[in-house]
Amino acid sequence: MFTAPAWLWIMFTVAGSAAQTARTAMQRELIDVLGTIGATHVRFLFGLPFGLMFLGLVALLFPDPLPPVSATALAWIAGGAVSQIAATALMLAAMRERSFVVATALVKIEPVWIALAGALFLADPLTPAVLAAIVIATLGVLLTSWPRPSHGGRAPSAGSAVLGLAAGALFGFAALGYRGGIGALGGSSFVAAATLALAIALTLQTALLTGYLAVRDPGTLRAIARAWRPSLFAGFMGALASQFWFLAFALQSAALVRTVALIEILFALFVSRGLFHQRLGVREGLGLLLLVAGVAAVLNSA
Repeated sequence: MFTAPAWLWIMFTVAGSAAQTARTAMQRELIDVLGTIGATHVRFLFGLPFGLMFLGLVALLFPDPLPPVSATALAWIAGGAVSQIAATALMLAAMRERSFVVATALVKIEPVWIALAGALFLADPLTPAVLAAIVIATLGVLLTSWPRPSHGGRAPSAGSAVLGLAAGALFGFAALGYRGGIGALGGSSFVAAATLALAIALTLQTALLTGYLAVRDPGTLRAIARAWRPSLFAGFMGALASQFWFLAFALQSAALVRTVALIEILFALFVSRGLFHQRLGVREGLGLLLLVAGVAAVLNSA
């Protein structure tokens, strides 16, 4: 797609993972107040002003004009936007059933699907070494999320696993849609294409969910307005994470970006222990080791 230093997409991915962990933790706290759909909407409604601010800064700081938006680019981005809405709602619902870190792990099963679909639909390169590394990292995620005795707490449910896996599949669709949209926008600047794609996606998502809630559940909109302070932080962190993701998608295949992004599990582990006082067992610890090994192999192969 675009050219840049070979290491730059890695920096964007790590930064996006850290920001997304903070946003997800805040969204989880908002579920009890706003419900699943309300907490989902927060990342888009309060993220949109920051997404537009990022676009304004890019237009101001970069001399090249923003690329034109073709029907093809809009279709790719719209598909990614709708998939992300559904994926976020399913992820937050899964977190009601399982620990923060395990629910995050279930969602992160997406890279294998992205690798295969990206090679098929976007002609992203996929070598046996890269596919093997992605599989290793994904196995680590599966091991981390495998049910274990709850030690007196509520046992994990099959429903939470289904929700998490479905969310991961939809996040995969979203990643492919965004990479396809950024590529279809083109232009001379990957920063401009990625930032414009983000602004379009957030605008579509905000319009869709605001319209839905206005018709079906206006009380949730009022609750969101009352909870604007924590929602503003969640929206900013969500927009910041997405900005880094989109920059990474402009430079590297969605499969590699989302595999390296699995380090979010490590960030989620720190959040679980420090914020939610949740612990991992030996099996989950071994899974994290596999995850780290797989991500390291991806970086070595890229």
